[in-house]
Amino acid sequence: LLTSPIYIHAFSSLFAKENLGRMSEEQLNRYDRLINEPSNDWDIYYWATEAKPAPAEFEHDVLDMLREFAKNRNREQRLRQPDLEYLFEPQR
Repeated sequence: LLTSPIYIHAFSSLFAKENLGRMSEEQLNRYDRLINEPSNDWDIYYWATEAKPAPAEFEHDVLDMLREFAKNRNREQRLRQPDLEYLFEPQR
């Protein structure tokens, strides 16, 4: 996700902070493929916001989680990437 505008980075980083710690190993593998295989980060954003359909290979529970996160039902302010300290916290 190195070439996308900052709001796509913030979106994916906030999703990661909220969800990675509770994903199974299989989900983590699907998430890894999802964020690393498509050649265009905008595609991931469009799939997550349902602006465009995702290819069948990426239609799975992790994309569903990303779509639910994108809906922001609690209307949280997501204006910046999270601090990275959470990466060094012990798993719960």
